[in-house]
Amino acid sequence: MRLWLERTIIGFTQSMSLRGKILSMYIVILLIPTLILGSCAIYLVIRSFHHSYLVTMNEAVRQTARNVDFGKQSYELLAVRKTTDGELVARLGREYTDRAEIVDTVNYVDRTFLITSKYLPGIADFRIYHTNDTLVQDGQLLWRPEERLLSGMNESEWFEKVIHAPVALSWSSIPGNSDQIILSRKIISPNGNVLGAVYILLNYDAVFGELLGEPFNESGSLYIVDQNQQILAATERERIRRFMLSAGDTELSGSGFGKAADTYDPQGDNALVIRKPLSSGWSVVAVIHTKFMDGQYWTVLVLVVGITAFFLLLSIFLMLTIIKNIVLRIRKLGNRMSDLSRGDFEVMVRSSGHDELGELENVFNSMSGQLGQLVEDIRKAGLMEREQAFKALQAQINPHFIYNSLGLIRWRALDMQDDEQIRIIDALTIFYRLTLNNKISVVPIREELEHVKAYMEIQQLRYPERVNVQWEIDDEALNYYTIKTILQPIVENCYLHGTITRKKEALIVISVRYKEGNIIISVYDNGKGIPPETVREMKEASYVSKSKSKGNGFGTANIKERLGLYFGEKAMFNVESEEGGWTLITIKFPACSEPMSLGREVQHAERIDRG
Repeated sequence: MRLWLERTIIGFTQSMSLRGKILSMYIVILLIPTLILGSCAIYLVIRSFHHSYLVTMNEAVRQTARNVDFGKQSYELLAVRKTTDGELVARLGREYTDRAEIVDTVNYVDRTFLITSKYLPGIADFRIYHTNDTLVQDGQLLWRPEERLLSGMNESEWFEKVIHAPVALSWSSIPGNSDQIILSRKIISPNGNVLGAVYILLNYDAVFGELLGEPFNESGSLYIVDQNQQILAATERERIRRFMLSAGDTELSGSGFGKAADTYDPQGDNALVIRKPLSSGWSVVAVIHTKFMDGQYWTVLVLVVGITAFFLLLSIFLMLTIIKNIVLRIRKLGNRMSDLSRGDFEVMVRSSGHDELGELENVFNSMSGQLGQLVEDIRKAGLMEREQAFKALQAQINPHFIYNSLGLIRWRALDMQDDEQIRIIDALTIFYRLTLNNKISVVPIREELEHVKAYMEIQQLRYPERVNVQWEIDDEALNYYTIKTILQPIVENCYLHGTITRKKEALIVISVRYKEGNIIISVYDNGKGIPPETVREMKEASYVSKSKSKGNGFGTANIKERLGLYFGEKAMFNVESEEGGWTLITIKFPACSEPMSLGREVQHAERIDRG
């Protein structure tokens, strides 16, 4: 799937210029997804704003409803406490025959209830109406219902309406007067007879005015509605005493005012309606005009769209600027390359940045500066080719001269029947046959061991019976391949640096083993050992440069270098030593049943089938 998609994209864009490819990538990867995601984000932002606005308005109405209900219950509690006073009920239900008792009752009422207006703010008038013919009305608190005007109403009609109401407590507004509101409460005897009613005239502003003043930044209205769906208080006072579901109130009816839902969000209507219930069947209704909400939506929409469009235009401008810069620099680099191909090696590109193109420009400048030198070097190399061919011919002649000379000496030794001299000549012949062969770098382990044995033969003849040499050879490892002359320099160090010939009971142990797909070669000697500092430097590869300058240890460094060239990290060269005691050098590399190639990763060879 991935390859098919890559081929499709490459086939679609291969005829485009670099500018077209970058612009296409920008449009497909950034512009179109940004527009889609931006549209979704705008939609979600508006939905979220709408939801947050509804939650905020709902909470504001709920808080207002709590305040209204608290104030309502405070006045109702006052009315209930006054009308359920046992002494007042007893005195209103008593039949009076003595004027002194009447005076006493009047004094009791005046003394007990005269300060009622001070309990709560906004009480404009407080009266106790009764129907006891034996009790007088004093014109202060005690009254009898008569044909007088009471807050614009007939007093007797009001009294009859209160005592015949299905509920004991009722609120009512005053026709034509939006500044006051009436709270009434029946006075009922223990046997259920209505003895009278309490009339409390309340100041509208003190009770509801502050709560319903200017809600929602003048973008809506609040209404307090009783259990009969009649408006008792409103932000717009001309609506007081109006029924919400009346046919004539088209605005409130159309806005969903009479719906039972807690929040009515109109789709196409002209207002948002929120209803919160109060005690005794009352409710607070908020009507919020959608014109304000629409204005908020448009503000958010314009703001989001404006910000999105600004950043899109900015990104397009930046993209075009970057493309222009890249294309111009690539064209300039291409022109300089054309000059370079025509043989002008002194061309330079002025680097104008520290980005990848800037690095490419710097590399081009460095390359153009070196190409001239390389051309000159090639010319000189052609002149030196003949000289090198002559030196190569000499390198071939010299080994043949040595072999011929050794053959002549051996023939003379045979003639003289000198067996020891013949052994020395044979060992030298074997030793130099591998050492002077510059055409091969990889040999079987069997031949490498023959080379080392020839070297040891010569050393044993030089230092007879001074060094005991032990061979631990695994026959299975003999047919695998190794790097030429990897073992002889290590053995030679036993004589040169280990001073093994001066050691009493000197011992050299040479081991070659095959183990788990690897060849392990180790050389142990009990010479004078190596100082710890030198061992550490050899392991950290810091001994190479020092040893070269001192003229010692170069063979070891050369072995490590060649192991790295042929086997990389798969090879191991380890040095262990105790100064004054012993030295153990271990070499480990993959077993190869075929000759290795320089720079190619080798695989572990399978065991040779010996039939």
